[in-house]
Amino acid sequence: MLTKDLLRVSRAGGGYRPQFASGDADRDVARRVLAAYRDGVGDERRQVEAALTDLERDAPDFKLVRGFAKLAERDADFEVRAAVDPATARRVAFAAAEDVGVVTDDEREAALAAAGDRLDATPEDVATSLHADRDSRAVLTEFDPRWAPADLLAQYNLSLAQTALFDATEVRVRTDDPRSLVLAIKRLGLLYEVHEVEDGAGREVVLTGPDALFKRTRRYGTRFARVLRSVVGRADWRLEATIDDRGTERTMVLSDSDPLRVPDADPVAEVSYDSDVEREFATRFASLDLDWDLVREPDLLDAGDYLMVPDFAFDYRYADFRVYFEIMGFWTPEYVEKKLAQLEATDVELLVAIDESLGVSEDVAARDHRAIPYSGSVRVKDVVDVLREFETELLADASDDLPDELAPDADAVTLGALAEAHGVAVDALEDRAFPEHERVGRTLVRPAVLDALADDLETGMALGEAEDALDERGLSETSAVLARLGYRVEWEGLGGGVLREKN
Repeated sequence: MLTKDLLRVSRAGGGYRPQFASGDADRDVARRVLAAYRDGVGDERRQVEAALTDLERDAPDFKLVRGFAKLAERDADFEVRAAVDPATARRVAFAAAEDVGVVTDDEREAALAAAGDRLDATPEDVATSLHADRDSRAVLTEFDPRWAPADLLAQYNLSLAQTALFDATEVRVRTDDPRSLVLAIKRLGLLYEVHEVEDGAGREVVLTGPDALFKRTRRYGTRFARVLRSVVGRADWRLEATIDDRGTERTMVLSDSDPLRVPDADPVAEVSYDSDVEREFATRFASLDLDWDLVREPDLLDAGDYLMVPDFAFDYRYADFRVYFEIMGFWTPEYVEKKLAQLEATDVELLVAIDESLGVSEDVAARDHRAIPYSGSVRVKDVVDVLREFETELLADASDDLPDELAPDADAVTLGALAEAHGVAVDALEDRAFPEHERVGRTLVRPAVLDALADDLETGMALGEAEDALDERGLSETSAVLARLGYRVEWEGLGGGVLREKN
């Protein structure tokens, strides 16, 4: 984005229209700005700025030059160059000046000479170092622009529109495929809703702007403006924003017919996760060994007149069952009320983590959705406890469908593999009988396999040879099988283990 002082808009007819750069003349201005930085390598910032000031006099609008320069400077490296550390030079020179009592030029030269003696530097080095750390004295050491003139112009137009959106109270985007746009919006952590357009022309995504929040934050405003990149990247779009223009409400309309595009170079890294709360929750949940798979940004849910995309879904591995999970963060009273209405209109299993500061946990619970209050971060245990409740019900249902006796075809099969084949959790097999198999550890084995294996094993056999014999029969639980056959492993230094009869 640009800074607010560089915003160029037209308010003709009561509207609010960014004054986009276009045409050969503006492209030439972009070229000359890039040239000013490229030619200024090795010069001080004040010299580069002087060249830009000269360019402003020839340009149709000085703000256009400064806007281009604001973007170009992101690729410019400035550094302090001084023979003596400026802070040290000032301290020593000022002390020397007090000793000399500087009034005349000769006395100044004497003070600089004395300072030079103390710093093992020439008087000239001390003099040029005194204020070398001022911003205007920084030296342009490198300029490697990511944009050609045409791309700089495109980035300027995008940044101009983004800056205008920073004062939006609401933005409405028309699209016939809202999901990918909603996912981008959610990754930026913005307040939104999706609803059908009355004229049947697709759906409209409505975003609450930073100016509508009780506590306006720079972070939210910046993210809000960045969503424009996702909108502009579409072939067919229309955006209508309500702008708070210093207390006057104005409407800004943008569409695919405007000179807006995303440059080939991406100047700003997009937010990769919706919020720190969600990132922390997902990381901690993924570290647990559960029978649930965490899905980010699942499908659209029908919520009455609106659509919503919950933050997560939990898919149970042993049944076609999904639980949705929504985390309520940024808020306004109107947004909370709309969100509650959406929750009430859904007919799916839905968990809602609610920031305690919202004070609406009871309202959510009253709508038959499980409310999980949180402060700062969502407690994974609270969520897992609810999933365990679902799991108990699902396990009971799955167990009802299983016969009392099971006869696997394989000679050896793990309980995990058998449970997966039947689409149930391993716990559902605990009270089942296996008349053709013997349970050894967590594996079911036919007795004939164990008898044949017993014939192949003997006291004194190397553990590696025994493991090869188990592998041939599809057995991986070495300790459990050897114990069942009456063996233990004795370790002989670095030579490995050998089989011994159990005492």
